[in-house]
Amino acid sequence: MVVVFVLAALLVVGVLVTANWYVWRRLFRDTTRAPGPVRRIGAAVIAGGWVLTVGALVAERAGAPFWLQRVLAWPGFLWLALSLYLLLAVVAGEVVRPLLRRYLERRAAARQARATTGAETGVEAGVEPSVSPAAADERIPAGTAPPQTSDAPQTSGTPDAPESPDTPSSRTTDTTEGADGSDAGAASPLARPSRRLFVSRVVAGAAAAAAVGTVGHGTYGVLSGPKVKRVTVPLARLPRAAHGFRIAVVSDIHLGPVLGRGFAQRVVDTINSTQPDLVAVVGDLVDGSVKDLGPAAAPLSQLKARHGAYFVTGNHEYFSGAEQWVAEVRRLGLLPLENARTELPHFDLAGVNDVAGGDEGQGPDYARALGDRDRSRACVLLAHQPVQIHDAVDHGVDLQLSGHTHGGQLWPGNLIAGAANPTVAGLERYGDTQLYVSRGAGAWGPPTRVGAPSDITVIELASRKA
Repeated sequence: MVVVFVLAALLVVGVLVTANWYVWRRLFRDTTRAPGPVRRIGAAVIAGGWVLTVGALVAERAGAPFWLQRVLAWPGFLWLALSLYLLLAVVAGEVVRPLLRRYLERRAAARQARATTGAETGVEAGVEPSVSPAAADERIPAGTAPPQTSDAPQTSGTPDAPESPDTPSSRTTDTTEGADGSDAGAASPLARPSRRLFVSRVVAGAAAAAAVGTVGHGTYGVLSGPKVKRVTVPLARLPRAAHGFRIAVVSDIHLGPVLGRGFAQRVVDTINSTQPDLVAVVGDLVDGSVKDLGPAAAPLSQLKARHGAYFVTGNHEYFSGAEQWVAEVRRLGLLPLENARTELPHFDLAGVNDVAGGDEGQGPDYARALGDRDRSRACVLLAHQPVQIHDAVDHGVDLQLSGHTHGGQLWPGNLIAGAANPTVAGLERYGDTQLYVSRGAGAWGPPTRVGAPSDITVIELASRKA
């Protein structure tokens, strides 16, 4: 087992080193003529970025002083996102590169053809044709010039005949190809970059701009707060009196070194603005200890709902001290459902611990939460991970509310999330049980989302008897 782990780690390191060398080559080596400060600066930026990223991850998991976590988190996690999109942009540039070179080659050929045509036209219109020496002698009066034979060299005293456009001396021999594929006249061959260098610089600049723009836009989307999404879910066993019951579902807030108290306040304000009947916080509230993040989580005490706010653990709670956080959210006014169930007026609300709690003897217990319930009543289950849907189906749950996936967070992360989860985002049916997966309100690692905007979902229950 240890050997397999070591081999896997070496493989990952090898892939990362190769990918970053490739990015350095396209962005810095291929855009410069020779080794120099630009290449060295590029290598330092890439290596330094990864040092910060590893430092941020290690500091968070090792419980380093919170100020150090915050210092490392912003640059380290943002570099993680930026390096991903630099790689993707450079790979996309491989498609553009030959197309741009071909375009420049055709453009240069067209200009050369127009220049040649123009020169020939000028000769035909304004240059006197050349006359052979013999013909010239016939027009000179007798006695004014010495006779010459056809193969005798012309003396310096004889007027020069106009050059033919086909003679070598009439051609431009010092033409240098410009950076845009045009001629640079008599410039030195090193006066402008070659076409290959020009294309490399254009593609590299476009790739860098695209990556920075993508990460900047995705980060702004997270920091500005989640948007409200509304979904109607019909339940066969829901009584008519509960028709239109609203559950505000929020998951994966991920309060930590990057997203703090201000972000928590925006989440709370957004939830309260929907005027829900019930609030469901379905895990991954924090990335850190109560000591460090207790003040950041304080705005949760302001949550308002007619039937209260409920909480279940996610896998990150077990990285951060789940027992302490369960006690803290209870102190803030939320009701933790630790493998428990509460009977609301028109349906049952149950919650199970995250599967990560199994390592601490606090895993999900469906029998305890659902085993003795009245199955004639509708049941809504809070469970952090979508993979828990199969147990929900076995226990006759009508609707499971989950998070965990972030919708992939950083495209194409949705492909990876889809391989590990039955549903990445949205509403799907599994037998008689429906599963809704929120993309989450915050972000883990980079405070950035691309192709998976954050959300708070208002689930409106609908009775089929209404």
